Amino acid sequence: MKPSFEQIPTTATASWSMLDRRLPEAIPFEWHHHPEYELTLTLNSRGQRYISGDVRAYDDCDLVLLGPNVPHSWSSQQRIDPRQPHVALVIWFSEAWATSLVELFPEMAGLRPMLAAARGAVQFSGEAARESRPLIEAMVAQDEPTRLVSLLALLTRLSRDPGAEKILPAAAGPVVIEDGRLQRVLEHIHAHYCAALTIAELARLACVSVSAFHRMFRRHARATPLEYIARLRIGRACELLVQGPQTPVTQVAEAVGYGSLALFNRQFKARQGMTPSAFRQRHRAHFQ
Repeated sequence: MKPSFEQIPTTATASWSMLDRRLPEAIPFEWHHHPEYELTLTLNSRGQRYISGDVRAYDDCDLVLLGPNVPHSWSSQQRIDPRQPHVALVIWFSEAWATSLVELFPEMAGLRPMLAAARGAVQFSGEAARESRPLIEAMVAQDEPTRLVSLLALLTRLSRDPGAEKILPAAAGPVVIEDGRLQRVLEHIHAHYCAALTIAELARLACVSVSAFHRMFRRHARATPLEYIARLRIGRACELLVQGPQTPVTQVAEAVGYGSLALFNRQFKARQGMTPSAFRQRHRAHFQ
Protein backbone atom coordinates (compact mmCIF):
# COMPACT_ATOMS: atom_id res chain seq x y z
CA MET A 1 0.00 0.00 0.00
CA LYS A 2 1.45 3.37 -1.01
CA PRO A 3 1.23 6.17 1.53
CA SER A 4 -1.18 8.90 0.47
CA PHE A 5 0.01 12.48 0.08
CA GLU A 6 -1.29 14.83 2.76
CA GLN A 7 -1.68 18.53 2.05
CA ILE A 8 -0.79 20.37 5.25
CA PRO A 9 -3.14 23.29 6.05
CA THR A 10 -1.48 26.71 5.98
CA THR A 11 -2.51 30.29 6.63
CA ALA A 12 -1.18 33.57 5.25
CA THR A 13 -0.47 34.86 8.75
CA ALA A 14 1.82 32.06 9.97
CA SER A 15 5.01 30.43 8.67
CA TRP A 16 4.14 27.00 10.12
CA SER A 17 1.04 25.05 11.15
CA MET A 18 -0.43 23.43 14.25
CA LEU A 19 -3.34 21.04 14.74
CA ASP A 20 -5.19 20.25 17.97
CA ARG A 21 -6.75 16.89 17.11
CA ARG A 22 -9.20 15.32 19.58
CA LEU A 23 -10.83 12.01 18.72
CA PRO A 24 -13.47 10.53 21.03
CA GLU A 25 -13.34 7.01 19.61
CA ALA A 26 -9.97 6.21 18.05
CA ILE A 27 -6.97 7.47 16.16
CA PRO A 28 -7.54 5.81 12.76
CA PHE A 29 -4.78 4.24 10.71
CA GLU A 30 -4.02 6.76 7.91
CA TRP A 31 -0.82 5.81 6.06
CA HIS A 32 0.48 9.08 4.59
CA HIS A 33 3.44 11.38 3.97
CA HIS A 34 4.12 15.08 3.38
CA PRO A 35 7.18 17.25 2.65
CA GLU A 36 7.08 19.01 6.03
CA TYR A 37 8.74 18.05 9.28
CA GLU A 38 6.16 16.88 11.83
CA LEU A 39 6.35 17.03 15.62
CA THR A 40 3.53 15.03 17.24
CA LEU A 41 2.62 14.80 20.92
CA THR A 42 0.08 12.02 21.58
CA LEU A 43 -1.88 12.11 24.84
CA ASN A 44 -4.41 9.85 26.59
CA SER A 45 -3.80 7.12 24.05
CA ARG A 46 -2.10 3.75 23.61
CA GLY A 47 -1.55 1.88 20.37
CA GLN A 48 0.91 1.29 17.55
CA ARG A 49 3.10 3.83 15.82
CA TYR A 50 4.15 3.10 12.22
CA ILE A 51 7.11 5.01 10.76
CA SER A 52 8.15 3.59 7.39
CA GLY A 53 9.16 0.00 8.24
CA ASP A 54 9.46 0.67 11.98
CA VAL A 55 6.50 -0.46 14.08
CA ARG A 56 6.42 -0.05 17.84
CA ALA A 57 3.97 0.59 20.66
CA TYR A 58 3.32 4.11 21.94
CA ASP A 59 1.85 5.27 25.22
CA ASP A 60 0.68 8.48 26.88
CA CYS A 61 2.85 11.55 26.23
CA ASP A 62 4.58 10.10 23.17
CA LEU A 63 6.65 12.82 21.44
CA VAL A 64 8.19 12.18 18.00
CA LEU A 65 9.77 14.34 15.30
CA LEU A 66 9.45 13.05 11.72
CA GLY A 67 11.44 14.18 8.71
CA PRO A 68 10.12 15.23 5.29
CA ASN A 69 8.26 12.58 3.30
CA VAL A 70 8.69 9.79 5.84
CA PRO A 71 5.52 7.63 5.60
CA HIS A 72 3.80 7.25 8.95
CA SER A 73 0.63 6.67 10.91
CA TRP A 74 -0.57 6.21 14.46
CA SER A 75 -3.31 3.69 15.28
CA SER A 76 -4.87 3.68 18.73
CA GLN A 77 -5.92 0.67 20.78
CA GLN A 78 -7.35 2.36 23.87
CA ARG A 79 -7.83 5.62 25.72
CA ILE A 80 -6.03 5.78 29.05
CA ASP A 81 -8.90 7.78 30.57
CA PRO A 82 -12.03 6.49 28.79
CA ARG A 83 -13.88 9.70 29.71
CA GLN A 84 -11.46 11.81 27.65
CA PRO A 85 -10.63 11.73 23.92
CA HIS A 86 -7.43 10.67 22.22
CA VAL A 87 -5.35 13.83 21.70
CA ALA A 88 -2.73 14.49 19.03
CA LEU A 89 -1.06 17.91 19.09
CA VAL A 90 0.72 18.21 15.75
CA ILE A 91 3.22 20.83 14.59
CA TRP A 92 4.35 21.06 10.95
CA PHE A 93 7.13 23.21 9.50
CA SER A 94 8.83 23.12 6.14
CA GLU A 95 12.41 22.17 5.44
CA ALA A 96 12.96 25.65 3.98
CA TRP A 97 11.67 27.22 7.21
CA ALA A 98 14.01 25.09 9.32
CA THR A 99 16.99 25.78 7.05
CA SER A 100 16.36 29.53 7.14
CA LEU A 101 16.06 29.43 10.90
CA VAL A 102 19.47 27.86 11.50
CA GLU A 103 21.18 29.89 8.77
CA LEU A 104 19.80 33.31 9.72
CA PHE A 105 20.08 32.98 13.50
CA PRO A 106 23.36 31.68 14.95
CA GLU A 107 21.52 31.10 18.24
CA MET A 108 19.52 28.32 16.56
CA ALA A 109 22.49 26.45 15.06
CA GLY A 110 22.11 23.82 17.79
CA LEU A 111 19.03 22.52 15.98
CA ARG A 112 21.09 21.16 13.06
CA PRO A 113 21.90 17.72 14.56
CA MET A 114 18.29 17.15 15.61
CA LEU A 115 16.93 18.11 12.18
CA ALA A 116 19.47 15.85 10.48
CA ALA A 117 18.58 12.93 12.76
CA ALA A 118 14.87 13.52 12.15
CA ARG A 119 15.22 12.76 8.45
CA GLY A 120 14.29 9.30 9.66
CA ALA A 121 12.54 10.06 12.94
CA VAL A 122 13.44 10.93 16.52
CA GLN A 123 11.60 9.79 19.62
CA PHE A 124 12.22 12.09 22.58
CA SER A 125 12.78 10.84 26.10
CA GLY A 126 9.93 10.60 28.59
CA GLU A 127 11.44 13.41 30.64
CA ALA A 128 11.71 15.75 27.65
CA ALA A 129 8.16 14.89 26.55
CA ARG A 130 6.74 15.59 30.02
CA GLU A 131 8.60 18.89 30.26
CA SER A 132 7.47 19.89 26.76
CA ARG A 133 3.82 18.93 27.23
CA PRO A 134 2.63 22.11 29.03
CA LEU A 135 4.45 24.29 26.50
CA ILE A 136 2.84 22.49 23.56
CA GLU A 137 -0.61 22.49 25.18
CA ALA A 138 -0.35 26.22 25.88
CA MET A 139 0.50 26.92 22.24
CA VAL A 140 -3.01 25.85 21.18
CA ALA A 141 -4.59 29.01 22.64
CA GLN A 142 -1.75 31.44 21.92
CA ASP A 143 -1.79 34.11 19.22
CA GLU A 144 0.57 33.55 16.33
CA PRO A 145 3.50 35.77 17.41
CA THR A 146 3.50 34.24 20.90
CA ARG A 147 3.14 30.75 19.46
CA LEU A 148 6.22 31.29 17.27
CA VAL A 149 8.31 32.26 20.30
CA SER A 150 7.03 29.15 22.08
CA LEU A 151 7.98 26.95 19.14
CA LEU A 152 11.55 28.26 19.10
CA ALA A 153 11.84 27.59 22.84
CA LEU A 154 10.37 24.11 22.36
CA LEU A 155 12.75 23.14 19.55
CA THR A 156 15.71 24.44 21.54
CA ARG A 157 14.68 22.32 24.54
CA LEU A 158 14.24 19.21 22.43
CA SER A 159 17.58 19.67 20.67
CA ARG A 160 19.24 19.32 24.09
CA ASP A 161 17.50 16.07 25.05
CA PRO A 162 20.28 13.56 25.82
CA GLY A 163 17.75 10.71 25.85
CA ALA A 164 16.42 11.30 22.34
CA GLU A 165 16.44 8.10 20.28
CA LYS A 166 17.00 8.08 16.55
CA ILE A 167 14.58 5.80 14.69
CA LEU A 168 16.05 4.38 11.49
CA PRO A 169 13.28 2.87 9.34
CA ALA A 170 14.20 1.06 6.14
CA ALA A 171 13.36 4.06 3.98
CA ALA A 172 15.54 6.46 5.93
CA GLY A 173 18.63 7.92 4.33
CA PRO A 174 22.13 7.26 5.59
CA VAL A 175 23.17 8.63 8.95
CA VAL A 176 24.89 12.01 8.63
CA ILE A 177 28.55 11.23 9.26
CA GLU A 178 31.50 13.57 8.78
CA ASP A 179 33.96 10.71 8.11
CA GLY A 180 33.87 10.20 4.33
CA ARG A 181 35.03 6.60 4.64
CA LEU A 182 32.08 5.60 6.77
CA GLN A 183 29.73 7.66 4.63
CA ARG A 184 30.73 5.51 1.63
CA VAL A 185 30.04 2.38 3.64
CA LEU A 186 26.61 3.57 4.81
CA GLU A 187 25.59 4.57 1.31
CA HIS A 188 26.61 1.11 0.10
CA ILE A 189 24.70 -0.62 2.91
CA HIS A 190 21.52 1.38 2.28
CA ALA A 191 21.70 0.57 -1.43
CA HIS A 192 22.46 -3.14 -0.99
CA TYR A 193 21.33 -4.26 2.49
CA CYS A 194 19.05 -6.93 0.99
CA ALA A 195 22.01 -8.51 -0.80
CA ALA A 196 24.82 -10.59 0.66
CA LEU A 197 27.23 -8.21 2.43
CA THR A 198 30.44 -9.22 4.18
CA ILE A 199 32.35 -7.31 6.82
CA ALA A 200 35.53 -7.75 4.79
CA GLU A 201 33.87 -6.08 1.79
CA LEU A 202 32.67 -3.15 3.92
CA ALA A 203 36.08 -2.77 5.54
CA ARG A 204 37.67 -2.54 2.09
CA LEU A 205 35.24 0.25 1.17
CA ALA A 206 36.35 2.10 4.30
CA CYS A 207 40.03 1.40 3.49
CA VAL A 208 40.70 0.02 6.98
CA SER A 209 41.28 -3.38 8.56
CA VAL A 210 38.31 -5.47 9.70
CA SER A 211 39.07 -4.82 13.38
CA ALA A 212 39.43 -1.06 12.80
CA PHE A 213 36.22 -1.06 10.78
CA HIS A 214 34.28 -2.68 13.63
CA ARG A 215 35.50 0.00 16.03
CA MET A 216 34.80 2.85 13.60
CA PHE A 217 31.32 1.65 12.72
CA ARG A 218 30.23 1.00 16.29
CA ARG A 219 31.54 4.38 17.45
CA HIS A 220 29.53 6.30 14.83
CA ALA A 221 26.44 4.12 14.28
CA ARG A 222 26.08 2.86 17.88
CA ALA A 223 25.58 -0.67 16.56
CA THR A 224 27.69 -3.37 15.00
CA PRO A 225 27.57 -3.60 11.19
CA LEU A 226 25.53 -6.81 11.38
CA GLU A 227 23.07 -5.27 13.86
CA TYR A 228 22.65 -2.25 11.60
CA ILE A 229 22.03 -4.38 8.51
CA ALA A 230 19.55 -6.57 10.42
CA ARG A 231 17.65 -3.48 11.54
CA LEU A 232 17.24 -2.33 7.93
CA ARG A 233 16.27 -5.80 6.73
CA ILE A 234 13.65 -6.34 9.42
CA GLY A 235 12.21 -2.88 8.81
CA ARG A 236 11.83 -3.68 5.13
CA ALA A 237 10.35 -7.07 6.00
CA CYS A 238 7.65 -5.34 8.07
CA GLU A 239 6.64 -3.33 5.02
CA LEU A 240 6.54 -6.40 2.78
CA LEU A 241 4.52 -8.43 5.27
CA VAL A 242 1.72 -5.89 5.54
CA GLN A 243 1.77 -4.77 1.91
CA GLY A 244 1.75 -8.28 0.45
CA PRO A 245 -0.67 -10.32 2.60
CA GLN A 246 -0.46 -13.34 0.28
CA THR A 247 3.32 -13.40 -0.07
CA PRO A 248 4.77 -16.42 1.77
CA VAL A 249 7.04 -15.57 4.69
CA THR A 250 9.82 -17.55 3.01
CA GLN A 251 9.71 -15.18 0.03
CA VAL A 252 9.77 -12.14 2.31
CA ALA A 253 12.82 -13.57 4.08
CA GLU A 254 14.60 -14.13 0.78
CA ALA A 255 13.64 -10.66 -0.50
CA VAL A 256 15.36 -8.96 2.44
CA GLY A 257 18.49 -11.05 2.28
CA TYR A 258 17.91 -14.07 4.51
CA GLY A 259 18.83 -17.45 3.05
CA SER A 260 17.77 -19.12 6.32
CA LEU A 261 14.12 -18.87 7.34
CA ALA A 262 15.03 -19.91 10.89
CA LEU A 263 17.51 -17.02 11.21
CA PHE A 264 14.96 -14.59 9.77
CA ASN A 265 12.33 -15.74 12.27
CA ARG A 266 14.76 -15.42 15.19
CA GLN A 267 15.94 -11.94 14.25
CA PHE A 268 12.41 -10.76 13.45
CA LYS A 269 11.06 -11.97 16.79
CA ALA A 270 14.01 -10.42 18.65
CA ARG A 271 13.24 -6.98 17.17
CA GLN A 272 9.43 -7.06 16.94
CA GLY A 273 8.53 -9.35 19.83
CA MET A 274 6.55 -11.74 17.65
CA THR A 275 6.96 -14.01 14.63
CA PRO A 276 6.57 -12.64 11.08
CA SER A 277 3.25 -14.48 10.70
CA ALA A 278 1.90 -13.07 13.96
CA PHE A 279 3.06 -9.58 12.96
CA ARG A 280 1.23 -9.84 9.64
CA GLN A 281 -1.94 -11.13 11.30
CA ARG A 282 -1.89 -8.34 13.86
CA HIS A 283 -1.30 -5.47 11.46
CA ARG A 284 -2.71 -6.51 8.09
CA ALA A 285 -6.18 -5.11 8.86
CA HIS A 286 -4.78 -1.60 8.95
CA PHE A 287 -3.43 -1.87 5.41
CA GLN A 288 -6.47 -3.40 3.75
